[in-house]
Amino acid sequence: MIAIASDHGGYGLKEHIKAYLAAKGITCEDFGTDSAESCDYPVFGAAAARAVAEGRCERGIVICTTGIGISITANKVRGVRCALCGDVLSAELTRRHNDANMLALGAGVTGVMTAERIVDAFLNTGFEGGRHERRVKLMMDIEKE
Repeated sequence: MIAIASDHGGYGLKEHIKAYLAAKGITCEDFGTDSAESCDYPVFGAAAARAVAEGRCERGIVICTTGIGISITANKVRGVRCALCGDVLSAELTRRHNDANMLALGAGVTGVMTAERIVDAFLNTGFEGGRHERRVKLMMDIEKE
């Protein structure tokens, strides 16, 4: 199960990605928003991030206009490693090297076809482990000061 959420700026791309994943047989739990009416991205990004952190969803995808605000929000939830990706290589490497469990997209800067390829790379790339496992552990052990 994939957690998915957006604000009003990401709503159209979120709906497209949900349909794209459904056509591939991948189920999503939608944490909102439910329209293009102005709203606050932290509410929806945090809800999706909590579902991933708690293990209710395997991974998450969050979307706002730039992807920046909603990725910052998701990363505030302990246990989440959310990466903002605008290209396929970044999506692959964040999975291989960082074991990212959430993907952020910017609907205003990433086209639909590119977003589909990024999502595919994010969902189909595994974590390499090895030296990266040590680094992910170090990253997750950093306390907030």
